[in-house]
Amino acid sequence: MLKKIITLLVVGFAIYYLLTAPAGAADAVSNAFGAVMDGFQQVGVFVNELVA
Repeated sequence: MLKKIITLLVVGFAIYYLLTAPAGAADAVSNAFGAVMDGFQQVGVFVNELVA
């Protein structure tokens, strides 16, 4: 029950943030995507160093 309420609150806040500050939300998504891509790149470097 508590998990469902917290999930609804987080989703509600995300929708509110998207509607009130679309530029900020786009920046946040872009930064998160960039961080994920950097992480994958670093894993690739690690694997290349193991193989070499």
